[in-house]
Amino acid sequence: MTRVLIETFGCKLNQAESEDLVRQLAAEGFEVVLSASEAEVMIFNTCAVTHIAERKIRQAIRSAVKVNPGLDVVVTGCYADRDRSDLVHLPNVTAVIGNNSKSEIPALLAGLGHSPGSIIPRSFMPMRTRSFIKIQDGCDHRCTYCIVPFVRPVKHSRDPVSIIAAIKLRQAEGTKEIVLTGTEIGEYQSDGLGLKELLDRILDETTIERIRVSSLQPQELTPSLIGLWADERLCPHFHLSLQSGSDSVLGRMRRRYSTDMYRKAVELVRSVVPDAGISTDIIAGFPGETDAEFDNSAAFIEAMNFSRLHVFPFSPRPGTQAAEMPHMVEAKLVQRRVEKLLSIGQECLNTFEKQLIGTKQKILVEGKSGNKWVGFTGNYIRAKISGNQNLSNQVVEVVL
Repeated sequence: MTRVLIETFGCKLNQAESEDLVRQLAAEGFEVVLSASEAEVMIFNTCAVTHIAERKIRQAIRSAVKVNPGLDVVVTGCYADRDRSDLVHLPNVTAVIGNNSKSEIPALLAGLGHSPGSIIPRSFMPMRTRSFIKIQDGCDHRCTYCIVPFVRPVKHSRDPVSIIAAIKLRQAEGTKEIVLTGTEIGEYQSDGLGLKELLDRILDETTIERIRVSSLQPQELTPSLIGLWADERLCPHFHLSLQSGSDSVLGRMRRRYSTDMYRKAVELVRSVVPDAGISTDIIAGFPGETDAEFDNSAAFIEAMNFSRLHVFPFSPRPGTQAAEMPHMVEAKLVQRRVEKLLSIGQECLNTFEKQLIGTKQKILVEGKSGNKWVGFTGNYIRAKISGNQNLSNQVVEVVL
């Protein structure tokens, strides 16, 4: 029985696809292991959003082969689609497989001489409190900086029956929280259902304790959609992509909203879900970003009172319009802007956490750190709690 390890980089969609691949490999008789030293094959499910992500992947492949020189390496994911030639010459790489062919990896391994066992395991998944479920894939909007439409260009949505079956399976395995993920989940469309109707069905047809919705765009939020959060099973956390708080920069990025539209979306969320955590992504140093544009962006970010910021320096991606734009921002200035935004992000997090002190929150406990149990609130704040009994994978209501 061939021993296989999967290492995942990047977004929640990749995590969902890796979960599916683990299940497929185990069902077909491969042994899924947890370290490079014991693996015969290592699958890297990759990201291509930034050049830094790609560099980390190359380093990870070299490190794994150093630990286990006999390892066969298979590379899949967005980096595999973006630049196959960049990967085929790395040590021990025997195959480079695009996103659309991930389901063919077990057959590929068999073709390379890696045989599954004669006794097929019923299932394999490490004990997990949270599971990622892919509901949609693909984007064709072509924001000027983004590589995703080049590596996941075909839009399609998973049928609701399959999604609900997957949720029920995860729940039967002990999972307490599912995360619905995709490239553009706000554009989910299947069997005449949009995202709102899909969530209605999930709430009606499953009893999973917590449902978390991953990234949405501000223009996708409607009163009817947000109204579903009256059901406490939907986690009060919204990741609303911003990228910049400057309207002129948003225009050059070709985003489909203005800061005014974004502000109104945040106000809508907070009018219905007062304790919602709202996180976002920000790019620092987009081509041509002036001091005034950055200052406007920083001021807007502070005014939004986010619960968390994910800050990225601009990374020119080959083939995108932004990679060819004039007036690239000098690297040292980009770094200073990153540091400023990180400081704002920490202040936002501190403020949000203070607002939760004294409130009742439900925490999904993930494990222990020292003598404390650690988990996340519904609004995605890490919390530590005391308790003598085993609280792992339990949803516990506490006063923070």
